[in-house]
Amino acid sequence: MHFLKSDGRLIGVLLVLAITQLVGWGTIGLPAIVGRDLAADLGMSLPAVFAGTSVLYVSMGLCGPLLAKSFARHGARTVMMIGTIVTAPGFVLLSLARGPVLYFAAWIVLGIAGSATLSTGAYIMLNEIAGRQAKNAIGALMLVTGLSSSIFWPTTSFLSGHLGWRGTCLVYAAMMLLVSFPLYAFCAPRRKIAKDVGAAPAKRSPPPAIARSTFGLVVAAITLNAFVNFGIGAILIELLRAEGLAPAQALLFGSMLGVIQVSARGLDFLGGGRWDGITTGLVAGSALPVAMLLLMTSEGATWAVAVFILLYGAGSGAMAVARATIPLVFYDQAEFAKAMSMIALPLNLASAISPPLLVGLLTAFGSRGALGLTLVFSCATVLILMLLARRRPRMPAVAT
Repeated sequence: MHFLKSDGRLIGVLLVLAITQLVGWGTIGLPAIVGRDLAADLGMSLPAVFAGTSVLYVSMGLCGPLLAKSFARHGARTVMMIGTIVTAPGFVLLSLARGPVLYFAAWIVLGIAGSATLSTGAYIMLNEIAGRQAKNAIGALMLVTGLSSSIFWPTTSFLSGHLGWRGTCLVYAAMMLLVSFPLYAFCAPRRKIAKDVGAAPAKRSPPPAIARSTFGLVVAAITLNAFVNFGIGAILIELLRAEGLAPAQALLFGSMLGVIQVSARGLDFLGGGRWDGITTGLVAGSALPVAMLLLMTSEGATWAVAVFILLYGAGSGAMAVARATIPLVFYDQAEFAKAMSMIALPLNLASAISPPLLVGLLTAFGSRGALGLTLVFSCATVLILMLLARRRPRMPAVAT
């Protein structure tokens, strides 16, 4: 954990981002707790209510590339401050919804704000401080953000029980302005430009040398894995029930997933700087096809389901870190913000379409349909990562 000792600024940034990312991801998880109340009050079906999250991801993805220049020009702190201010009216609009129009409009606003404040902005801010050494800092942050549902699901349940879901939305709007915004404004450091920013242009020549095909492979690996992880996470309980488990059993096994995922992120974090995002991806990604094949061929045996949860949980948890850190292998501080903003579009679109698509396959063809597609995508991810490993640039270690 040498990176924590190397820069006190980095510890401060991690504390700020840990709180703001927990608040950001936790608050938009509102439908998971009050979805039925939303459906009843707005006269919408439950699937339509949950489609708000898909609208959020699509909106985030479409806005991601548009923010690339802003992140590069003004730095993550400024962009995230503005995004936090935009989040507040998004929740106010949601609290005022009386039907689908305002409901989905609110999720569009929240998605626009999320493209500036959630994950991508956080990784860019860490990269501004630590450069290529940001992998462990990102891993540490993801350890905390993995607990967002554990903290905010009961919080949302408590608030909605006393204030209703509309009052809860207003509390979350206030939280953005009174908690997250001040943290960015007064506690997050201003952008620290790479040390070679004023040097000769030759210092910045390595990033353009990265082939477009390499960027395409990075995007493909990240997008395919995001499709699998977000899709399986959304349908896991129904998938296990389709394998023959009783509802209580499916819920028990499903509840173990988050703990295993966070534990896998912790193991990767403890590994320090001994491996990069590609290595993490290859090891973690290889566990996913094995898990899919095991569940497809086991006829729902309890032992096989347990091993599936262990393999899939560990693999998907570590792959979440890999998705965020693979670009660090190829891009320096100047190019990382642009790369992450461009990757946000396909990543968020995959996150949006995977749950309904896998639910459709599960309904039409049973568990084999959903598992078959995720197996193909998982195998393709591993093959792409093998190609990226061969393109890994050779460079001296960066002193900190």
